Amino acid sequence: MADTEIIGVEVSTGRVLPEWIDVNNHMNVAYYVLAFDRGVDALWSRFGITDEHIREYQSSTFAVESHVIYRRELKLDDPFVVTAQVLAFDEKRIHQFQRLYHAGEHFLAATAEWMNLHVDLATRRVAPWPTTILEDIHKVAGAQGEWPYPHEAGRQMRISKPIFSVQVDQP
Repeated sequence: MADTEIIGVEVSTGRVLPEWIDVNNHMNVAYYVLAFDRGVDALWSRFGITDEHIREYQSSTFAVESHVIYRRELKLDDPFVVTAQVLAFDEKRIHQFQRLYHAGEHFLAATAEWMNLHVDLATRRVAPWPTTILEDIHKVAGAQGEWPYPHEAGRQMRISKPIFSVQVDQP
């Protein structure tokens, strides 16, 4: 029985492999990140950022920040689908959000929020997107639908009533 609608552009699918199962008998956190990373690669391919593009133009992206939220566990052989939603982009950056769903039951298993920078690999510096890549990002973002801004995006990690807490200095 599905408990949620699948939101986002489908970018990759898979199945939980035996080597992804940990001592708790569910998919280990590292493999959630791997599934999301494969989704990033598939989304980049839609933008024209392929292995060939990277080699030929020395143009790629670096992840500079990510936040994963684990909502429900996946188990051995569970089928999954990763979706993506472009939240924002500018001449050098892209902020995107991914959702990992159980492909059969449609429950949301995890989310990942990413900030990526476009990088000139020859100089190892942040650089503007190539024109064709920027055009393709525009196309994908413009065609992705009217999905709401994810409530998980930009969340802060904290305990509301801690027994102990290191105090944060406010600037």
